[in-house]
Amino acid sequence: MGRQRGSGLGGGHDEREQTINQLLVEMDGFSDNEGVIVMAATNRADILDNALLRPGRFDRRVYVGLPDIKGREEILKVHAKGKPLGPDVDLKVIAQSTAGFTGADLENLLNEAALLAARKNKKAITMQEIEEATVKVVVGTEKKSHKMSDKEKRLTAYHEAGHAVATFCLDTQDPVHEISIIPRGLAGGYTMSIPAEDKSYTTKNDMLDNIVTLLGGRVSEQLVLGDISTGASNDIQRATEIARSMVTKYGMSDLGPIAYTSGNDEVFLGRDFNHTRNYSENIAGRIDQEINAIVSHAYERCETILKEHLEKLHGVAAYLIEHEKMSGEAFKNFMTQQTPIAE
Repeated sequence: MGRQRGSGLGGGHDEREQTINQLLVEMDGFSDNEGVIVMAATNRADILDNALLRPGRFDRRVYVGLPDIKGREEILKVHAKGKPLGPDVDLKVIAQSTAGFTGADLENLLNEAALLAARKNKKAITMQEIEEATVKVVVGTEKKSHKMSDKEKRLTAYHEAGHAVATFCLDTQDPVHEISIIPRGLAGGYTMSIPAEDKSYTTKNDMLDNIVTLLGGRVSEQLVLGDISTGASNDIQRATEIARSMVTKYGMSDLGPIAYTSGNDEVFLGRDFNHTRNYSENIAGRIDQEINAIVSHAYERCETILKEHLEKLHGVAAYLIEHEKMSGEAFKNFMTQQTPIAE
């Protein structure tokens, strides 16, 4: 659908504005009895032109969110048509383990699973291909050709082990599904957790614990290796964004239940360049202090957790150095038992 007119740098009669005008002309050209329904979709409703949203244009607005477990199962049934599925494949089980997936993600999941099965010369898609495809959709394509030095491999192993151990020790976090030090996408390694259930809301404790797990890699590097790397940059960015949202958007700090944001902080082609914040310099300083306090406290909590489970941290890292991957089941067994990890 059309963007808001004049929202580009300098405004003017660009192609987008002409598209909006043409759409409005076409919509106004229908008589009341022609029975033509105009439908449109957008994932950026915040930047739509007001001329499209006034009464008489698009009268019905339907919000389409992420599908729930029943919706995911029905979507999987649609995309599974024409694909040979093995007897061990249960679409209901797949739907349960793919909370947060969009319809496009689920389509991609089955397509990737079909490609994996074809490469293995299998006659049907099995749960093994489903598992591999799930990781690929969430994390990205595996880069097996990338060769790491022993030093880089050890650093990555302890980084991911830190994430995994911190995640395991916090009850609010989703269970670890897989740990790997093989690069995928833009990540040098990953600790993948899959939501156990659909969630409509996130609590303050969930968010605080999430920050702790995000800092697990950085804390582990500092604790074991005595040095830190750039590998935690994305983790730190995400942790800071969560802390900032807690303070400015959700009212989860000592500043009280007050929103210090306009609801859309993204600058889109100049539209928000003239936006002025709705709080004073004093409040801005206090916001920075609150964010710093949340992240610093999470760092201390993570450090305490990893120190208490240092032996487990070493064990998981050693396994990753040798095998490069660790399944969620093997990780859980190691964390809950005193026996060494099975080879």
